[in-house]
Parts: sequence; C-alpha cells; structure tokens
Amino acid sequence: MATRPRNARNPRLKPAPSPRPVLRIAVVGAGMAGIACARTLAQAGHQVEVFEAGEVVGGRMATVDSPFGGFDSGAQYFTVRDPRFEQVLALSPRVVRPWSANAVRVLDEQGQVSSPSLPHPEPHWVATPGMDSLLRTWAQPLQDQKRLHLRTRVVGLERDTLSSTQWQLRTEAVESAAQVHAGFDRVVLALPAPQAQALLGQAPGAQALGEALEPVSLAPCWTLMLAFPQAVQPGLTTLGPQWNAARSTHHRIAWLARESSKPGRRQVERWTVQASDTWSTEHLQDSPERVQAKLLRAFADVTGIHATPAHLAVQLWPAAKTLRPLGQTHLWDHLHGLGVCGDWCLGHRVEDAFVSGLSLALALA
Repeated sequence: MATRPRNARNPRLKPAPSPRPVLRIAVVGAGMAGIACARTLAQAGHQVEVFEAGEVVGGRMATVDSPFGGFDSGAQYFTVRDPRFEQVLALSPRVVRPWSANAVRVLDEQGQVSSPSLPHPEPHWVATPGMDSLLRTWAQPLQDQKRLHLRTRVVGLERDTLSSTQWQLRTEAVESAAQVHAGFDRVVLALPAPQAQALLGQAPGAQALGEALEPVSLAPCWTLMLAFPQAVQPGLTTLGPQWNAARSTHHRIAWLARESSKPGRRQVERWTVQASDTWSTEHLQDSPERVQAKLLRAFADVTGIHATPAHLAVQLWPAAKTLRPLGQTHLWDHLHGLGVCGDWCLGHRVEDAFVSGLSLALALA
C-alpha cells in the first residue's frame, strides 16, 4: 500500500527554505563602520575580505604610541545610546571601560571656565589600553584567517574581467607591487565620503550612488599631542588644571583631554589637543611645524601650562568632523552590489559609525 508524503497529510507544512548563498564581499576601510560591517557579514557566513590603507585597523579610533605612552589622536571617547551597540560592547568587558572626564568644561580664550560643568553629562566610554584596542579585538578573527589586508590602498573599482556580475579591486600595497583582487559579489566602501565618491566615479553604473554623497560636508582637524614626564615626581602628579577634559571656545582649540586620566593608561602626564574645524580648515595647508607652534601657544593659554613638553607631535585628520551628514544610516545599491557606510551618514560619533556599518551589513545579508 502506497503512503503519501508527509506534506500531503498536512498541507500547511511548507518546504524548508533554500539556504542563502554564501557571498564573497570586499570591505574597503577598517575603521569602526568597516569592521562592524565586516564582522556582522562574516558571522552571517559570508566570505569577507577587508582592505585598509593604514598599518593598523581603527581609522579615527587610533592610538599613537610614544616613549611616554599612547595618545588617542582621533576619537577621544564614545557614547552608548543604541541598544545594539550596548549589547556588542558587553561582549568585550575587559576592553571597554567608563571614563570619568571630571566634568567636561567650556573654556574661553584666557582659559576661564564659563560653565563649570554640563548638566547631567552623558557617560563617557573608552577602549583600553588605547581606543584602537576595541577594533583590534573585533578584527582579530579576520586577521587570523588572513582576510585582513593592511597597508593596502584600493585605487580602482571595476567589473571583474572574467565575470561581468562581479567586482575587482585594484590595489597598491606598501611592500609589494600593485595587485588586482577579483571575484567579489559585493563591495562595501567604509570610507570618508570624498574617498568613496572617487572610487564610485570609476565604477560602471555607480555614478548615481556617488552623486548621492554630494550633500555630505566634512571638515578637517589638526591634533596636537604633548607629554610632560617631569610631572611624575614626588608631590607632583599633574600639571596645570584639575580637570581632565574640556570643550573650548578658544578660536584655535575645540577639545583638550588629559590622556593619563583615562583608565588603563600610563600615568605620565599627556595631553591631546584638537583644533576647531574652522581653524583647521583655515590652516589646512600649513606646515606641521607652524601648526604645532600655534596650537602649543593656544594650549598654554587655555591650561596655564607653560612647561616645555618632552614630546610634541601633530597629526592632520582630513575628514574628521561631519558638518552636514547624509541623513540615513547607509546607501545600498542592490542592482550593482555596492554599498557605502560611515559615521558621516549620521554624524561623527563612534556610535554613528557602528550603527551605519551594522545597518548596511543587515541590508546586504
């Protein structure tokens, strides 16, 4: 006697869905947006490769080493508002620590406090022992699988010569000849808007995606890093003011932070000073030596610290602050398999970058 298939006895049962195809995906940029996107796609089972022009992951979550300790030369801290960001950070409790910024203050040109503290300040969080530690931790699985290509700058985005439905990347590496990485089903550009536009301008059919970035406006930032090891002696633990971080109305300076006040850092007195976006734009073409001298004088005005630093360095971030964001979490062109993400989609917070990268990964996967 023949038996009916099980589904025939219960017509409400549906066949199991077909498994989703495994995609080969290139992520260009290893800052917060890029790594958040890449790790989410990898966890979903896709084959992900990350390309980063710098020597390390992190983007503006960068830590610059010195003989006296590290400097968080880009993002100084981050906030936690999105519950998804909170959940992910909870998985790295040894890396993420709260930072008491000792009441963020607003200072005028003479270093006078015009607002003793901000009402109900939002909690500040940092990664330890440096801001880059969080993304180093997240990127480690990709690095272990040799899917993280550091010191590899992507200079071209074009259709694969062997498959018109796939993409290939032309790259320049520091220690090797130019290469072509081919066979990608999808490409994610986790770069500042101007860099993403430049690559999209070369890609067949991607002009409209690049034009969608036109409204975005970004500003540069000069960063000054100072160390005063002479403060580490009996009876003297810090120089200058008793606060650890300040927003400033000085025409040159927007932010100052005592690096040694952050958890997990060396106790050598160190300061990171970030110039205002207006001043940075006006002095974008100045030499590092000229910028260094001007910001050092402004630092002395605001803090009252006139001692000669044992370590002095500057760094320029060409696209540091978002003046006009995109206004949406990401852009995704399903027809061409291209996506764009970054903090500038929403603002310039670390959390904005995470939300942007995660949102694009969920849309793509």
